[in-house]
Amino acid sequence: MKLDEASIENAVKTAYADHKDDTGGENASYIPYLASVDPALFGVCVMTADGQLFEMGDTGFEFALESISKVFSMAWAMEKVGLETFQQKVGADPTGEPFNSVISVALHGDAPVSPLVNAGAMSTVSLIPGDTAEDRWEAILQVQSAFAGRKIRLSDEVNESEQSTNFHNRAIAWLLYSGGTMYSDPMEACDVYTRQCSTLVTARDLAAMGATIANRGVNPLTGDRVVQAAHVPAMLAEMTMEGLY
Repeated sequence: MKLDEASIENAVKTAYADHKDDTGGENASYIPYLASVDPALFGVCVMTADGQLFEMGDTGFEFALESISKVFSMAWAMEKVGLETFQQKVGADPTGEPFNSVISVALHGDAPVSPLVNAGAMSTVSLIPGDTAEDRWEAILQVQSAFAGRKIRLSDEVNESEQSTNFHNRAIAWLLYSGGTMYSDPMEACDVYTRQCSTLVTARDLAAMGATIANRGVNPLTGDRVVQAAHVPAMLAEMTMEGLY
């Protein structure tokens, strides 16, 4: 089916016009850097599975990837250890609890259950093959870049802000370790997870990342296959179950 480019362009313009002046909500304050970001920034960006781009507003501004990073580490872990092994070791179900819940970990025998909450994301990082934490970090940075179609970089400022406040995640990492669901040194996994959340992306990058998933694992900008098409349904299922927490 041929895409109706005019309809997509109109939808983007309408969404931007309808919401550019919204002032509801507030910046996250539990990480100091996030509290300092200009709340007036706003952009809408769509990329189709064949790489067509439609955008309005501040779509070129770089911001911290944060928890969206969980999707791409999950994808890479599935690639490296296999879908069945990944789901057995990390889990494949929604927790029904907040993204940073300790209670959920404790109720499930110190297991993460979902790869798209903090506990599961750290377990996922620990499962990515590598002799050192730096090996795992480089693999994650490369896969983020492959999904975006350009080199993604770490923000030292964001990372420093997050590393200095990640005590809750450190506690969760030790719980996972006690339950046998942490597959590397727990503090190394927590450190790498914190770094993966501290990379910088734009709305265009996120659109390209989504388009890569929509294109069955092939980045429409580079033509490179990033993940197997067979893993895309499992990725989408996890994203659907977790929703927009």
